[in-house]
Amino acid sequence: MQESIVEKVRNNPKYQRLVKTRSFLGWFLSAVVCAIYYGFILVIALHKDWLGTRINPDEVITWGIPIGVGVIVSSFVLTGVYVLIANSLFDRLTREIKEDIK
Repeated sequence: MQESIVEKVRNNPKYQRLVKTRSFLGWFLSAVVCAIYYGFILVIALHKDWLGTRINPDEVITWGIPIGVGVIVSSFVLTGVYVLIANSLFDRLTREIKEDIK
């Protein structure tokens, strides 16, 4: 009996959509985070003198600080995007799959 439930779930188009969408979103957001992070590392490697320049000559804050904070904040924002989509689309699809199996 368990095997038939597993087969029902695997053959359900909603399950296939869930797996495909979740996988794509995970890889896409991971690629975005990597691009942001490695872009920051490239700027550090190639233009460290620019990152060390002050935003305003009268202040002590350099360009590196807000850009570094931006890298960290973007990771939080992208995590929030994933959670928002997971709590809306993925949870709805999971509920519908459970209802279809009953």
